[in-house]
Amino acid sequence: MELNTLTALSPIDGRYRSQLDNLATYFSEYALMQYRLRVEVEYFIALAQKKIFELKPTAATKLRQVYIDFTPETAVLIKQIEKTTNHDVKALEYYLKDKLDELQLGELKEYIHFGLTSQDVNNTAVPLLWKESLENEYYPAIANLVIELRKLAVSWKSISMLARTHGQPASPTNLGKEIMVYVERIEDQLNLLNNIPYSCKFGGATGNFNAHAVAFPEVDWIKFGNSFCNSKLGLQRQQFTTQIEHYDFLAAHFDGIKRINTILTDFARDVWTYISMDYFKQKTKAGEVGSSAMPHKVNPIDFENAEGNLGLANAIFEHLSIKLPVSRLQRDLTDSTVLRNIGVPFCHTFIALKSISKGIGKLVLNEEAIKADLDRNWAVVAEAIQTILRREHYPKPYEALKDLTRGKSSITKESIHEFIDGLQVTATIKKELKKITPFNYVGVSPEF
Repeated sequence: MELNTLTALSPIDGRYRSQLDNLATYFSEYALMQYRLRVEVEYFIALAQKKIFELKPTAATKLRQVYIDFTPETAVLIKQIEKTTNHDVKALEYYLKDKLDELQLGELKEYIHFGLTSQDVNNTAVPLLWKESLENEYYPAIANLVIELRKLAVSWKSISMLARTHGQPASPTNLGKEIMVYVERIEDQLNLLNNIPYSCKFGGATGNFNAHAVAFPEVDWIKFGNSFCNSKLGLQRQQFTTQIEHYDFLAAHFDGIKRINTILTDFARDVWTYISMDYFKQKTKAGEVGSSAMPHKVNPIDFENAEGNLGLANAIFEHLSIKLPVSRLQRDLTDSTVLRNIGVPFCHTFIALKSISKGIGKLVLNEEAIKADLDRNWAVVAEAIQTILRREHYPKPYEALKDLTRGKSSITKESIHEFIDGLQVTATIKKELKKITPFNYVGVSPEF
């Protein structure tokens, strides 16, 4: 069966492919080949700059075009070589050597992949594509979502709303402030995520530059490796490694995104609940159907879609972060197949971000329902009344309000005011107490 979006085994390459095309630039097999080529070519040029051999600047420019102009057709050629080598990085090495022959640089082709193991290429290519996917795709997307949330918070900052703790009516709050809770949580975690380095392994078969040092003992290979990773690739080279990188910082990235996804799950569930309470209506689109059986329904599918994809993403991030840092002795191969899947939770996260943004765009505030809910729950001002009575040294104010309100279903403005009228306090205090309503008892919050 021919592969297309309808026959793809994964929804990432099927149903959701149109939303994720950009991410193929980082996480496809094609993309991994291109990043590997970039590492191999830049390493080759760096060796020349170290005077290991001579290479003209024009030749270096032509070599860079090999990865800059990389095409899917070229990737197919490398896959053909891999059928013989049964080794993906070796196939790429042979392809590059052929390119050197084409460029009349055949005498230098044994410096391609000089002294390296495949993990020196993989453990620089993967952190590099991960770094650029976060910088170019994830951070802009999450930043835009935070901007959307902040705009909602500002527009709704004057909307008083009944809070619910343990699912029960509680001291009123402000709808804008409740949105700012999520803005603050996401921004705090983004700050932590931004401080995690992008690290790589680059040091030969078991991390000690064995082959390099025996061939050119006069070269400071540690200094070379540090400079190459930092200056050429923008990565932090790990100093003490086995054949593979530790993956500790990569695992920290996964855990950081996972925490943000958990916050977004919390947000999606809250908005879903507010929609079920009729606090929000949803914009409809001509021709759309909410239910195959019930014509009236407008389901909160965007927030449900987001929750499902965030759960999938976090399950895979969790496995990646606990598996990758564990490897037997100087290495086993279990990291290889697992590492190829880092784009999967990234894609599910991206689908969720798009779904939340789409869902937010459909929300229509139903202020009447919010006000009606407040008006049905005058019992929530009991906290305010008993606190003022404490200030006035009134005897057992908490107990008095508890007797009045706890478990009662008919607490109204009138019953609250009747209670206030019966208190042994001054007329001034009674007036102060009667000014408190579920609509104005919202406390204070920082400016936003």
